[in-house]
Amino acid sequence: MGRLSAGHVYGLVALVLTLSSAVYSDIDDGDYLVNASAERGRLVFGPCRTCHYAQEFMGHNNGPNLHRIFGKVAGKQQEFSYYSEVFKKADVVWTPELLYLWLADPKAMFPGSNMMSLGVPDPQKRADLIAFLKVASQDPDDAPAQASHQ
Repeated sequence: MGRLSAGHVYGLVALVLTLSSAVYSDIDDGDYLVNASAERGRLVFGPCRTCHYAQEFMGHNNGPNLHRIFGKVAGKQQEFSYYSEVFKKADVVWTPELLYLWLADPKAMFPGSNMMSLGVPDPQKRADLIAFLKVASQDPDDAPAQASHQ
């Protein structure tokens, strides 16, 4: 019972492809991820702090810690036990592009998620948030002098 059925997997893939065609048109038209600002993203992340932290030393909160989220398998962080069933069964790796898609409408992409947020509908704000998470995930010795592409 711990695995998604083939029907669920196909449904999830269809949903991701449908969302990606709509959301990626935003990326193509606006180059949002390319022109993202980590400094603006820090401000966008403000409401996310209710449940998530971006700094490793803070650990988990009501939501999983987002430090170095990119490259991690969704729903599998150690010492976080509040994942919804949909994330426990998910087998996707977080990438900036996937997070961009998911934050457009979290409940549509992963129905049944415990995520309380309605997402970040503005494409530039989503991209800025992702830029912030990238910068916040760097080791201090590797961090660039300026957190923005601007």
